[in-house]
Amino acid sequence: MSKKETISLIDTFSEFKELKSIDRSTLISVMEESFRNVISKMFGTDENYDVIINPDKGDFEIYRNRTVVADDELEDPNMEISLTEAKKIDEDYEIGEDVTDTVDFMGFGRRAILTLRQTLSSKILELQKDNVFSKYSEKVGQIVSAELYQIWKKEMLLIDDEGNELYLPKSEQIPTDFYRKGDTVRAVVAMVENKNNNPKIILSRISPVFLERLFELEVPEINEGLILIKKIARVPGERAKVAVESYDDRIDPVGACVGVKGSRIHGIVRELRNENIDVINYTNNINLFISRALSPAKISSIRLNEADKKAEIYLKPEEVSQAIGKGGLNIKLAGMLTGYTLDVFRELDEDETEDIYLEEFSDEIDQWVIDALKAIGCDTAKSVLSISRQDLIRRTDLEEETIDDVLAILNAEFEEDEE
Repeated sequence: MSKKETISLIDTFSEFKELKSIDRSTLISVMEESFRNVISKMFGTDENYDVIINPDKGDFEIYRNRTVVADDELEDPNMEISLTEAKKIDEDYEIGEDVTDTVDFMGFGRRAILTLRQTLSSKILELQKDNVFSKYSEKVGQIVSAELYQIWKKEMLLIDDEGNELYLPKSEQIPTDFYRKGDTVRAVVAMVENKNNNPKIILSRISPVFLERLFELEVPEINEGLILIKKIARVPGERAKVAVESYDDRIDPVGACVGVKGSRIHGIVRELRNENIDVINYTNNINLFISRALSPAKISSIRLNEADKKAEIYLKPEEVSQAIGKGGLNIKLAGMLTGYTLDVFRELDEDETEDIYLEEFSDEIDQWVIDALKAIGCDTAKSVLSISRQDLIRRTDLEEETIDDVLAILNAEFEEDEE
């Protein structure tokens, strides 16, 4: 046996000894099984062998048990030993007794050592994969931190403290996220795939769970269970609404989450790339909950259709744009938070009774155009005419020709009324 091969086997033990992710008993069991597999392949059985692993020292001992037989009766040198050979070990041995002697594994040859290394590597790799899958399956829904190792077009590869690979897909990143190689990235474990025994840990920064866990880290009352996060609605990187409830009447849940001068929520906002976060008090009163969800707009009245989960929201004209929000974001999040489809209507003053709802023009104006106008808070003819042509084009993103047609139809209607 060459010195190189001896060193190779010692190195193998050193590698496995350093595997902190695998417990001692499992490591010993795997090593023993690997030795027995090699012995079994060589001699047809491993039943008469004792394998003792010393992971602390990084070595091993193998003993073979054989029965002493007469010299002319020796048939199986693996299971039996001739009387002459036995007496070389100890003069007192007699036929029928058991002889135990140390086996030099190195003497099995290069192929045996190579087979052992391959078997050990395969089993250890399998154990590591099982360990990673088990570990991260228990971490689903928890925040982890890892170092960014490589950036690809569709995902980023991160490495945790133990060298495990984690993946953050582009679709799970906040649109304004920007990282460089070597940066520490925080995200929530979204799922753990295990295809062909190859675990893949998927992270997310856009999940509502990520926002929830950040609140738990920043707000002790949530972590202690005094405040409960009831619902979260989120458009990652832009805006989120969080409904909270307190189990202690002495605690203001909104104030506790925001902190003095916003001290608690600022850290969350920074982590989420300046995502605006509205914290509101949860209530079982759906009318009140919808009203709070549409904040900062002040609601005049709400008409509920609980069967269809729809609500008609009536507001003063100056409140409509606030209720809808920039790009319809406020009303979208309020709908997500409450679970209701919300339709906004302008509350007409007495002198506006002659106004006409856009729906009445459905025979002249396509429904998708009406929907686009309603999305910016225009549900009546006069509400459209009160906005300049350029603003209508900019806010609705409709073609100039389409806006001109709408304005012509609406103006014609009121001209006829005047005549």
